[in-house]
Amino acid sequence: MVRSRQEPDSPTKKGGIVTEQQRNARFALAVLFGINLMNFFDRQIAGALGEPIRVEFGLNDTQLGLVATVFTLVYAAVGVPLGRLTDSWLRTRLIAIGVTFWSVLTAASGLAWNYTSFLLTRIGVGIGEASCAPAGQSLIGDLYPPERRARAMAIFMLGLPFGLFLAYMLSGYIGQHWGWRAAFFVACVPGLILAVLALFIREPPRGAIETRASLALPGSPFRSVLRIRTMWWIVLSGLLFNFNTYAVNVFQTPFLQRFHELGLQDANTISAVSLGLTGAIGLLAGGWLGDRLRVQRPNGRVLVGAFALLFAAPCVFMALQQPKGGVVVFTILMGASSAMSFAYYSTVYSAIQDVVPPNLRGTAVALYFFAMYVLGASFGSTIMGALSDYFAHQAMVNAGAPIMEATFRAAGLHSAMYVIPLLMLLCAGSLFGAARTIAADMRAMQTR
Repeated sequence: MVRSRQEPDSPTKKGGIVTEQQRNARFALAVLFGINLMNFFDRQIAGALGEPIRVEFGLNDTQLGLVATVFTLVYAAVGVPLGRLTDSWLRTRLIAIGVTFWSVLTAASGLAWNYTSFLLTRIGVGIGEASCAPAGQSLIGDLYPPERRARAMAIFMLGLPFGLFLAYMLSGYIGQHWGWRAAFFVACVPGLILAVLALFIREPPRGAIETRASLALPGSPFRSVLRIRTMWWIVLSGLLFNFNTYAVNVFQTPFLQRFHELGLQDANTISAVSLGLTGAIGLLAGGWLGDRLRVQRPNGRVLVGAFALLFAAPCVFMALQQPKGGVVVFTILMGASSAMSFAYYSTVYSAIQDVVPPNLRGTAVALYFFAMYVLGASFGSTIMGALSDYFAHQAMVNAGAPIMEATFRAAGLHSAMYVIPLLMLLCAGSLFGAARTIAADMRAMQTR
């Protein structure tokens, strides 16, 4: 067990006075929010600038999707040992090292001279970013009590939609005026500042915030986590959810450029609003509603996520039904879908904390992320790209054209994106499955 920098008997809030413990919790949450924002900012730049990168390096959609695939595969593979390290080492130090590493490699992405060198720099970004989620979520679990944890997790995860929003908005603007490489250079600086700030977070004792600290189950920590039935449903939901997330994040801006014939900046502005800004609403609403229903029933949080995805699916379907130029309605429908989908993060991530003992949470998040990214995100972008290329080729053949034209690429990507609402429905089904087992698993954790 690592010796904590904060004593277990830290004072609590009395008479409206904010104690040192609470100030540390608030500072930590602010820094972790900023780090998570830059996490998703840096990983999404490649998606926001996908079209100019594809054109410069002469890529097809499968190769474009592969950029996200290599990132996620490395992210997931490295995340498992880093998750175990989270449960035994100083989490603040691990985060600081990771943020520094990925920020430098993000800048290096702007120096890539061909497709291979660009892939290698994205691999480096994936290695650095793998340290963030397990350590960050583990810290939040030890800084906030169960009844406030979903809201704290929602604030942490606000970095995701705001990171996407800024990535699309700034990358689109910078890419339009100074070229796609400049956006990668700009992204490096905030990460280095946040890495320093992470070192000023006081490490809380593991499990000290719990009413009853749980011990690890006998045997391997990985097997201990996998004996929790709810985790299997959560893992399944994660891979389905992330398949869609990465497919949309990589290809929505190219879709708007090709099908709706928008410029780079305008397409990224729509993606910023429909994928980023509205997602923040869903995170906050999901965290608030999840905490309220969690008090009334043990499966309240996962039910919020399940119903949100159930209603998000038809919004995506109707958005794809919009004719060429119907960008206003497209933005509204995709924004509504994004708002509902983002409730997933604040509800399901908190549910992991509900069923996993404190000293196994880093391991649980790492396993969850491994499946989420290896089986979900990595397939999402590549399969979407392959489907796009396939349907584009079919459109070219059906038209009897000798070469691939822009209209065929637009039609191909449009057809491929209909897989997204289908998988949303399947993801909702997996969360309904988790809702059936979570109460028993919560009771089991409290009795260990």
